[in-house]
Parts: sequence; structure tokens; C-alpha cells
Amino acid sequence: DCVELPSAWAVTNKPWGIYCSFCLAAGPGTQCCSPVPSLGLTHESHRKDVEQVYLRCSEGSIEWMYPTGALIVNLRPNISPASYKHLTVCIKPFKDSAGANIYLEKTGELKLLVRDGDRSPSRVYCFGYDQGGLFVEATPQQDISRKITGFQYELMSKGIAADLHTASAPCRPCSDTEVLLAVCTSDFVIRGSIQNVTNEAEEQESIIHVGVNKLYRQKSKVFQLTGESGNWRGQIKTLLECGVKPGDGDFLFTGRMHFGEARLGCAPRFKDFQRMYKEAKDKGLNPCEIGPD
Repeated sequence: DCVELPSAWAVTNKPWGIYCSFCLAAGPGTQCCSPVPSLGLTHESHRKDVEQVYLRCSEGSIEWMYPTGALIVNLRPNISPASYKHLTVCIKPFKDSAGANIYLEKTGELKLLVRDGDRSPSRVYCFGYDQGGLFVEATPQQDISRKITGFQYELMSKGIAADLHTASAPCRPCSDTEVLLAVCTSDFVIRGSIQNVTNEAEEQESIIHVGVNKLYRQKSKVFQLTGESGNWRGQIKTLLECGVKPGDGDFLFTGRMHFGEARLGCAPRFKDFQRMYKEAKDKGLNPCEIGPD
């Protein structure tokens, strides 16, 4: 199951819900969590001030309606415990989340991650799995009826997390070796052109509007057929500081899915990818086969 519940809870239509699904890309033998409907939970009369929940999914979200007391969130993915040390946990609060502080807790010590009322747009908070668990504590409120604390969470390998959250990573050009590896390991690989770029100054991000000429792979349906013309299109996000601009010619776009969004990885011009792929193939060094034409 995706969720383990303490015996002191009864299932009702409130006050909080859990949604979890997807798999942890951690290698052979990985088990997947099937999507489950929201669960609404409330305490019985012998409720405790602090309750715990155990989540088995590698991705999901939590909504805590009318928060009082505190909630300990234990992430226990369906992989070998020996692999936990290689994991990074990332959380992304909902835009309208309110009513509680979110802490990182280990052996009784608390480190504040998200302060109640923090409205930092698109802010993502990451930490090593071995650094502790999540402790969500309701803040004093005169009226909790309109308060909902919520966030998405993802578990991923430390290497992937470092690539996603190293400021310079999406901006610097990739080496030939990095491009060829990205083609084999990315969540999406497409040949396409930049139709437009939308800059979001508040979120310090750019949205690249991509016209797709060939779809090699995608983990999620980010790139889809649109309109009567039958063209494939999609959006990829990257840092504003990378200075992406519309331009002529095709690129090979690769990257990762992160909280349901496509994040840019390596993106060489397609003619450069054709060259490096042919050179590696002639030497028998290409890590995987993909039709470069």
C-alpha cells in the first residue's frame, strides 16, 4: 500500500489527504506505487497532539486541512533500505499553503524549511534522505477553517537532484560525453526548435516553447499534438539567468521531469549532436542507440 495509518485514526472526509503515485527510478527491482485516491483522515477522541504517517511512494502530495497539533511524515520508498543514503528528498509547497511550519527533524532537533506564510513562488526545498524526516507543525490561528497546508514531494538519486538544483548546470554547455549520456538517461529527448521564450522575472525562470520535429522519448505527456495541424508542441523550463532566446535551427532537447514540469538538461544544436553521435558510433563508444536523423 502507499500509506500506512496509525490505528488511532478513522477515515472520514477530512481533515487531510494524501496522494501518491509513480515509481522511484533507482534501478532494477524497483517497485511502483499505483495511484490512490485522496484519503481524508480525522482523529478519534483519544487523539494525540503529534501523529505520524508512512508513505511508500517516491512521488506524491499531502494536504492537511484545518491543521492543529503536528504531523510527522515518514517517507519509506519501496526500495532496499541500503539505498536510502543515495536519495535526496525535495518538497514544493502549494502556492496557497498556510497554517503550519515545515521542519526537517532528526533525533529531536528541528530545522525550519518552510515558514508559514512564505510565498516564495516555485521554491523547492531539498535535503539528503539521511538528514532527517519532515515535521509539520500547525501555527496558532484564530480561525483554522480556511487554512490548508500542502506540498508535493519527490525522492530522487543525489546525482539527479544535484543536476536539477545546481544553478550553473542548466546554463553551461554540455560536453560530447554528457550529451550522449543525456540521450540515454533523460526523461525526455526530442528534436525541435524554439518557437518562443517567456521570461518570468518573479520566479526567475524562462519557459521555452518548443515545436517538436521528432519525439525520441518522454516520461510524461509534456509534448502533445495540438490543433488541426497535428504539430507536436510542449514547454521546457530553465533558469532565467541562462538567457535563452528564440532562434533558427533545430536543437536536441534533453532533460528531467521535476514536480510535473520538464526541466532543461543538455540542448546542443542538432547538427552538433549528429556529429558527436556519428563519431562515438564509429569508435564503438556511444552508450546507447538512437536514430540521429
